[in-house]
Amino acid sequence: MKRGNHFISKTDIEYVVKLARLALTEEEKEKFSHQLNQILVYMEKLNELDTTNILPTTHVLPLKNVWREDEEKNSNLAKEILDNAPEKESNYFKVKKVIE
Repeated sequence: MKRGNHFISKTDIEYVVKLARLALTEEEKEKFSHQLNQILVYMEKLNELDTTNILPTTHVLPLKNVWREDEEKNSNLAKEILDNAPEKESNYFKVKKVIE
């Protein structure tokens, strides 16, 4: 790949196709080579823009996190949960054997 001219050859496409284990026709290789070159030409145009006073954007809409305070809660609910089980044994749910 030539970085200066942004030229992606059919050989470059074939290399990536081989790595990705794809099967492309000759027409598809030519098509993708042309399309990728067009993308690089467009990226070159974008690189010419002056973005010195532009803040980085992570999202197009203004977002903010909604935080809540942590609250301590009783998480030892094993007995209450096991009381709802159809069958239990000690501190465990009792279920039918699934693997033989």
